[in-house]
This record gives sequence, C-alpha cells and structure tokens, in this order.
Amino acid sequence: MTLRLDQLPFRTPATVTAIDWARLSEVDARRLRNLGFDEGVGIESLHGAPFGRDPLAVRIGRMTVAMRRAQAQAITVEKNAA
Repeated sequence: MTLRLDQLPFRTPATVTAIDWARLSEVDARRLRNLGFDEGVGIESLHGAPFGRDPLAVRIGRMTVAMRRAQAQAITVEKNAA
C-alpha cells in the first residue's frame, strides 16, 4: 500500500517509491537530493511539531531531517513488511 510521506504513521519504517520533483521548488528539490532522498531509500517519519505538525522530523539513513509537510506530500512511500 502506497501513501504520501505526510500520511505515514510516526515510527513506521517505509521505502520511498516515488518523488514528484516537479511539485517541489528547485531549491527544495536540490536540498532533498543532496540529503539523499531518492526512490528506494529507507525512511521513517519520527514526529511533527506540537502545533500543526509542521515541520516533520524524518529519518533517512542515520540522519534526521526537518521538512515541511508540503515537501513531504511530494514523496510517495510504501510501508516496509513487518
């Protein structure tokens, strides 16, 4: 089952299946690429800010990245099998 990264329950390991690069600004797309975001990468949504849940804290590899919910909506993920 695929869903957007902003819909992924917290602390649920997943794999990036697609990124809609056209939906992101050029600066945001370059930043995410430089941080290692790409199809096939393991990812986990850790938590959101207390009010509005924006930004999100996301783990990619051993790195924790803060990203806006709008950016997370451009990333499609699939939950890893338990």
